[in-house]
Amino acid sequence: MRIFKSHPLLRLVNSYIIDSPQPSNISYLWNFGSLLALCLGIQIITGVTLAMHYTPNVLEAFDSIEHIMRDVNNGWLIRYLHANTASAFFFLVYLHIGRGIYYGSYKAPRTLTWSIGTIIFIAMIVTGFLGYVLPYGQMSLWGATVITNLMSAIPWIGQDLVEFIWGGFSVNNATLNRFFSLHFLLPFILAALVLMHLIALHDTVGSSNPLGLSGNYDRLPFAPYYIFKDLVTIFLFMLILSIFVFFMPNALGDCENYVMANPMQTPPAIVPEWYLLPFYAILRSIPNKAAGVVLMLGAILILLALPSLDKSVLRGIQFRPLSKVAFYAFIANFIVLMQLGAKHVEDPFIIFGQISTMLYFAHFIIIIPLISLIENNLIDIAINKNKTEEKKDVLF
Repeated sequence: MRIFKSHPLLRLVNSYIIDSPQPSNISYLWNFGSLLALCLGIQIITGVTLAMHYTPNVLEAFDSIEHIMRDVNNGWLIRYLHANTASAFFFLVYLHIGRGIYYGSYKAPRTLTWSIGTIIFIAMIVTGFLGYVLPYGQMSLWGATVITNLMSAIPWIGQDLVEFIWGGFSVNNATLNRFFSLHFLLPFILAALVLMHLIALHDTVGSSNPLGLSGNYDRLPFAPYYIFKDLVTIFLFMLILSIFVFFMPNALGDCENYVMANPMQTPPAIVPEWYLLPFYAILRSIPNKAAGVVLMLGAILILLALPSLDKSVLRGIQFRPLSKVAFYAFIANFIVLMQLGAKHVEDPFIIFGQISTMLYFAHFIIIIPLISLIENNLIDIAINKNKTEEKKDVLF
């Protein structure tokens, strides 16, 4: 339609989701971006709806959740959609990051896109933690107490900073009000960061592709080819999400959060949501509090250093067997960390956590640079061998 190319705002929509040229060989692994956009949309709509009935008060927050579940028309559906889509959001983000690492999407000229994506991931973690506190069940209260107390590891100002966040000497009404305000605000900041992420991607070279080659030689418009391809995974995602929402809505939650918060009684085990367990395991594996906090933050921020750590001349690891083995070993170790984060702090889980933490950081700091150098040398040897054989063919 002509209006899509003449109207100043619709022209932007046209350039991003209609006429945007995409490599013709991208697979369904490139659909995670559209699924994540769908998740963000669901979270904002359901979150705003829930905020209309939620009361950010320590005496009434738990009851207001029960009011939403029992008295508000379809309130149970909105709340379960919000809670389960949060888990789906993080699951898809992990897949999106894994695909980016596998296919080398962090390499130049997409380094800025990767950096903004890492900032989005950090903003998601903060937003998810703040939202976990709002139901004000047992796990909400004690999770907030434990995580905010990590700030006390900062030298000199740590304890004052914790009390500033709390608005008092413990998690109280002021804390809940602040967390609710920030949890409401952050998704809109997240949406702005997502827009920056898209601009950084499309205004450089666009999407990468499974071969790691330039996609300029064979491109297709986004509509209708990739819109229909995205719809396939969107319908599949909605089917799976519906199964969780209607048949097992509490499968990914903690039963302790259905008990009203009691500051005088500590739960048997304080654990965050499943998607934060790997980083929680890293935090708990270090006996020193300050070192544990630094390593937990470093586990996320090290993604920013990935473009500098990978010295390979090839983009992605699809044609690099040594890197493939290292990548799948890293995924296995990440899953082990996720399991350890839910265990009690006791032997042998402490030792396993320390070993897994060492392997996690060794993958980025030692294994990736070392393997990329080895593979570069093997590539050079193969190229020189081919050149020698070509010369022999010419001579004979």
